[in-house]
Amino acid sequence: MLKIAEFLPPTPSLLWQLAKQAGVDEAVGGLPFDDPANGPDAPWDYWPLLRLKQRYADAGFNLAVLESRPPLNQAKRGLPGRDEEIDTVCLLLENMGRLGIPVWCYEWMCDFNWLRTSHNTPSRGGSIVTSYDHALLAQAPPTELGPISEEALWENLAYFLRRVLPVAEKWQVRLAMHPDDPPLSPIRGVGRIMRSVENFQRLLELTPSPMNGITLCQGNFTLMTDDLPGVIRHFGRQEKIFFVHFRDVQGIPERFQETWHDAGQTDMLACMRAYREIGFQGVLRPDHVPTVAGDSNEQAGYSAFGRLYALGYIRGLQQAVWRET
Repeated sequence: MLKIAEFLPPTPSLLWQLAKQAGVDEAVGGLPFDDPANGPDAPWDYWPLLRLKQRYADAGFNLAVLESRPPLNQAKRGLPGRDEEIDTVCLLLENMGRLGIPVWCYEWMCDFNWLRTSHNTPSRGGSIVTSYDHALLAQAPPTELGPISEEALWENLAYFLRRVLPVAEKWQVRLAMHPDDPPLSPIRGVGRIMRSVENFQRLLELTPSPMNGITLCQGNFTLMTDDLPGVIRHFGRQEKIFFVHFRDVQGIPERFQETWHDAGQTDMLACMRAYREIGFQGVLRPDHVPTVAGDSNEQAGYSAFGRLYALGYIRGLQQAVWRET
């Protein structure tokens, strides 16, 4: 059976307690960038990661996924300094393997990460969600480093994977590529390649390896296809779904907004049935929840109370589907 997890920042907080009260035992963690105990060590060195894993364990969580990255923009752009950045990733993977942290969620979004044009879009009952309107960026200036083509990104990704996958194979750490968010190209002159089902298949064939797989972020994939359960089966039959973000949106890639888990355009029950059908036993977590009354929108999409609704909704779907005959 799949395992329901929650993203818990490296420093214990109210969210840790809420997640445990909601029955969560699996943690998706970030690198300990701000831990004063690091001293001269980098966050991806062995001792900071050991302390991080133990901190989760002391609170009753198994650290199942690291969803945080060292700097990688030089590697994505193929600029001087990329080999040093890739060396850092290799060290991270080695230390994850030494500590038994089995999945690294990474992405190949150049210059900027996930992008929204509003973090205050009204939703059900006065709750707040994030949204994106591509038309608002029509006159946006280029990024500081300027345009980069999709083919250049593919070439640099192939170079990266040739370096890191042998390390991942040695230490049995699975690399789970997250989609571009939003799945559009270009944005501000910057190409984006992880934006279609076909391109994810190209990723898997680019450097074949049992450690080369995907993060199936449903909010992005549902903007790439009209048949998300079919996509889950497609990649699941290849055993390439290493990690899942269970969320939903309403709209199209050029204009969409996040939704409550029960109010988007995706048949979430059919998705859960697809995960059961492929025998998925990995980690699944809610993502990008609404900000609800009484909670803070300081970290839009990641408020604490909205996650409780998401966890309960997912747990209900899971129990119902796994009890079907």
